[in-house]
Amino acid sequence: MRPLADLMRPSKLEDFVGQQQILSEGKPLYNLIKSRNICNCIFYGPPGTGKTTLANIMANYVDKKFYKLNATVASVKDIQDITNNMDNLLNYNGVVLYIDELQHFNKKQQQALLEFIEDGRITLIASTTENPYFVIHKAIISRCNIFSFKPLNTNDIIVGLKKSIEKLIAEGIEIEYSEESLIYIGEISQGDYRKAYNILELAINSQVRNVRVISSEYIESLGQSSMRADSSGDEFYNLLSALQKSIRGSDPDAAIHYLARLIKGGNLTAIVRRISVIAAEDIGLAFPNALSVVNAGIELALKVGFPEAQIILSEIVIYLATLPKSNSACLAIMHAMSDLENINFGDVPMHLKDAHYSGAANLGVGGYKYPHDYPNNYVRQKYLPEELSGKIYYKEQNNRYEESLKKYWKEVKK
Repeated sequence: MRPLADLMRPSKLEDFVGQQQILSEGKPLYNLIKSRNICNCIFYGPPGTGKTTLANIMANYVDKKFYKLNATVASVKDIQDITNNMDNLLNYNGVVLYIDELQHFNKKQQQALLEFIEDGRITLIASTTENPYFVIHKAIISRCNIFSFKPLNTNDIIVGLKKSIEKLIAEGIEIEYSEESLIYIGEISQGDYRKAYNILELAINSQVRNVRVISSEYIESLGQSSMRADSSGDEFYNLLSALQKSIRGSDPDAAIHYLARLIKGGNLTAIVRRISVIAAEDIGLAFPNALSVVNAGIELALKVGFPEAQIILSEIVIYLATLPKSNSACLAIMHAMSDLENINFGDVPMHLKDAHYSGAANLGVGGYKYPHDYPNNYVRQKYLPEELSGKIYYKEQNNRYEESLKKYWKEVKK
């Protein structure tokens, strides 16, 4: 029997499941396909979301010959062979070239691809699981429309699974299934339509009885849960971003969820690095002792490693999520770094320069007042360069620690 994913691949737009954000009636891509006006496209999204299937459908709508290449093994010569054969394509109105995982073409190969796009010999549909703005040549991006594919929801996957089962039953295969089993497949597939089909196919082909029974228990026995454990690429960095934003937003439950998904990837170093940044960037001076606490926890997590480190990381993440927040330190250094690039920041004042050498006074260096010689260890003097006089980088925020600092220095400096 042909693979179920291939057998059930839809050939019409109406049969395509999911991606309504770009394919619902009236959306630009829907209109392009229906009007048979296919443009150069880049499909960006996770595996199993219908990128290849939609490329096939688009080719059918415009009566063009469809070719598929995988950039991990293909070369520019493969594209040249296709274009050289175009004169022999009777009854076809040109070529649609689908290049899967285009990011695997190096810069030179992507530049060579431009020639075929610009002269109209091919209509390019490329796919990538990585952010195209990071991995695809800008000249190609400028000549293509980018469409973002999202993981399918469980309901979309269930619709597709039911269609598969109905077709198999029509071909004479006896199948009994429960709604719960299809929901379970949809859940463990994590939005990957192809994975869901493969699980269903395994469940059917692994039974020798006349009536194939699909139950949640049997699906679980197959051990096909597909929680992604990739510790690189867009998805991983999206999880790191979600972790930080959840902690910044003081939501410990969301933070723990994203931490669990990151732990599944196994990249302990990347996790603790981001947590360290969070302690300074988002907790900051609202609770400065967090840096010391987090540093100690991270050292312990690195020492014990996974799986035990997940408990330590959980404590750290909940701790940070529930602390008061301040980004005053982050804003201060970002502002200062920006000024280095954009304004004349001047020279170090003469009284702040190093004077520990003979002849310093001859160069005009001197006049520094030692604060510890004055009441409250403070004396008024200028520290910023003259060009930055009056510049304020650090602005206290409304939390107990910084409010106490503000009150203290207001009293001292009055």
